[in-house]
Amino acid sequence: MRNTADSFWEFLDVPLRVPARWLLVLLIVPLLLSFAFPLWRISMKAPQYPNGLAMDIYSYKLVGGNGGHDVQEINGLNHYIGMRPITREELRDLDWMPFGLAAMALLALRAALLGNVRTMIDLSMIAGFISVTAFGRFLCMLWEFGHELDPKAAVTIEPFMPVVIGSKQVANFLTHSMPQWGSVLMGVFSVGVWGITLWYLWRGRRESNGVAAAMG
Repeated sequence: MRNTADSFWEFLDVPLRVPARWLLVLLIVPLLLSFAFPLWRISMKAPQYPNGLAMDIYSYKLVGGNGGHDVQEINGLNHYIGMRPITREELRDLDWMPFGLAAMALLALRAALLGNVRTMIDLSMIAGFISVTAFGRFLCMLWEFGHELDPKAAVTIEPFMPVVIGSKQVANFLTHSMPQWGSVLMGVFSVGVWGITLWYLWRGRRESNGVAAAMG
């Protein structure tokens, strides 16, 4: 006699319905568009910089405001407190992100063409892992920049954790850090994938309970 667990495991091999397949294809669009927008923006304001300084972090590059000059200006200011320069080379933990995003797009396309419920679970876990890992590494990089200060710097300050989301006063600079459209578009993809997966799991659980009740 089939039980609830047997029915549920069989449901995992059920092919995705056509609406779910089309939704997966549509979700690939914001994921690919995230390449064109910055993931995060860090900006600074002070009396001597009334217009502020800003830099945008993309999945594959670092872009400064004012025609790229703001990054050099920010690094010059950071040099006085002993912080190492913020360059694309220093942000090497981002090197894997374009490959991770491309892999998710390919896996989503595969799921849309050939996938079943089990494939959606795999895709959801990968999307969650990449998102959490990317944010975790970003936090670690910020911590390293704020704590690994040169003790011989011209200005000595206590090690600090740079602001992640929101604003924070550091010396006479008010720093801002906020996610940008690249992160939002990645979030749309992840939420959409998890939404499809959870709906199928809920439906499968309900149907398997119904089968078990009918046979009980």
